[in-house]
Amino acid sequence: MKKIPCLHVVTDDGILERQGILGVMKTVYETGGPDVALHIRGPSTHGRKIHELVRKIRPIADSTDGHLFLNDRLDIAWTAGADGVHLGQRSLPIRAVRRLVGHDLTIGASVHNERESAAAEKEGADYAFLGTLFMSPSHHGIEPGGVSLISKMCPVIRDMPLVGIGGITPERVGGVLAAGAKGVAVIRGVWDAGNPRDAVRAYLSELKLGEGEHT
Repeated sequence: MKKIPCLHVVTDDGILERQGILGVMKTVYETGGPDVALHIRGPSTHGRKIHELVRKIRPIADSTDGHLFLNDRLDIAWTAGADGVHLGQRSLPIRAVRRLVGHDLTIGASVHNERESAAAEKEGADYAFLGTLFMSPSHHGIEPGGVSLISKMCPVIRDMPLVGIGGITPERVGGVLAAGAKGVAVIRGVWDAGNPRDAVRAYLSELKLGEGEHT
């Protein structure tokens, strides 16, 4: 089984438009190294722009042993040398993507309930984001499931690592891991932090602490 990083830092369209975002991404990689996966997610951002950005980020990821994922954009992940592709419920089917890329790319999936979790593992996902756990601006109007959502899903799957997502602060990491998650995914917890380097360090500190307590 592929080793999945414990901290996943996800962008959105607004974040990709920010001035100096490449420098912040470099900071994230330099701080987290192999423990970090940067997810380029931009549903409304032009594919050419994302492709150019990924080509610039790839050497930074390589120099730090960090991981680079594309959310939804299999075409860019495949042509720009990403490590993996993350698929939502409206994306291409996991099984079809696996047939196309084999095991050259790590495949992740976003899941929200037992049916989706079981299907993702059966179709060959290497890991899954599970949420929404807490109130989050990124998932406005969605009732959060809390950490109990993770503990409910653990009996449904066998080996597929679950990564908690949705409103996770460093203070909440311990509870998320205690419920059975193998990592966390964040957006504003890093990108909107006054000091992204300190934010990444805070998340990784809690992740390492929690990992030690549950191994």
